[in-house]
Amino acid sequence: MTIDTKAIIIGAGPAGAGTSIYLTKKGIDHVIIDKATFPRDKVCGDACSGKTAFVLRKANPEWTKELYLNEEHNKPTHGILFAAPNGKLLDIPFAPSKYEGETAPGFVAKRLTFDHYLFEKLPSEHATIFQQGIIQDIRHENNKVTVSFTQNGAEHTVTAPIIIGADGDKSIVRKHFINDNISEKAKAVALRAYYKGITGMHPNNHIELHFLPEIQPGYFWIFPLPNGMANVGIGMQSNLVRSKKINLRERMLYAIKNNPNIAPRFKDATLEGKIQGWGLPLGVDQKTVSGDHFMVVGDAACLVDPFSGEGIGNALFSGMLAADAIEKALEENRFDATFFKEHYHNILYRRIGDELRIGSTMQKLCRFPWLFNIVVNKAEKSPELSKTISCMFTDLDLREQLRKPSFYFKILFNK
Repeated sequence: MTIDTKAIIIGAGPAGAGTSIYLTKKGIDHVIIDKATFPRDKVCGDACSGKTAFVLRKANPEWTKELYLNEEHNKPTHGILFAAPNGKLLDIPFAPSKYEGETAPGFVAKRLTFDHYLFEKLPSEHATIFQQGIIQDIRHENNKVTVSFTQNGAEHTVTAPIIIGADGDKSIVRKHFINDNISEKAKAVALRAYYKGITGMHPNNHIELHFLPEIQPGYFWIFPLPNGMANVGIGMQSNLVRSKKINLRERMLYAIKNNPNIAPRFKDATLEGKIQGWGLPLGVDQKTVSGDHFMVVGDAACLVDPFSGEGIGNALFSGMLAADAIEKALEENRFDATFFKEHYHNILYRRIGDELRIGSTMQKLCRFPWLFNIVVNKAEKSPELSKTISCMFTDLDLREQLRKPSFYFKILFNK
């Protein structure tokens, strides 16, 4: 089979799905190729921020309502529990969602079900979808991109003026067009496990970030899921794991068994399945995300928040922006690097660049446990400081305060 279309998307996860959904809204024909068959699992923390809800709501307001109504698969979360290395807890509620039918600003959902939910929204007269598609070759010539792939032994070729790499941190599109290696400082490694029966979960389903002494300079999380389940994990920068020869699995299990604030909660909990690991391409600096006849989105563009580790929202958001750029490119018949830098790269980093830089700075603060202890101790007694921290996950202006030395000076000296 040979297909000539307007755009080729490699990968049907949140980044590829976001691109496809918005191309369909614009009436632009495209082909999606994914190596897996949906539903398929994706190792992840499973937390979906307000940005995820924003992109889906903009595509179709009924979709977010469906997600929040489906309590069997999605757990609305109303805040975050922030635990300092000394064990002090800071309970941070989020502002209620102001949108009808959305019971919380964000939610937690297993990627097995959430990605499949998105995938089921893709079929349309404008989207041709191939599952189990194994890429054999990508060629860029004569102002066209040609992708050759096999599906169940059959050979296919698809040609378009633009290709979108939505195929994760090991993106073959990124490798083919950019051929750069992501530096170790821009990577993190994480482990994820599913536990059932953890006690002490927050009544309003707050997600939990624990900066435990035995896991410094990384963090441990507990994210609530439906049916008494929770996503439990640990994350740390790859270069630190290697240089300090840290065994993340051992650190994680040690904390679960021995940490005085964690262990009692896991006394009767059971591990469901295996502990699995994956890499996170962090957005610690601007990367090349476009060029002649190509763009990369989501993890392929290294857009994971360096502090929270959340990447689903940025994946969907970058896909939405990529679809906007494709629409303009087709209108003007421009597919060169200069055009996509202006209409995708620059817009993407103008929208989320400050957020990623702040996250990178806050990530570095994880290396100073004493500073985290002071901030949390003070916040317990200061409503103003508590409000500042509560908004740092939703308000960029307030998150910016945490980058400034003057913020910590005021805390240290009660100014």
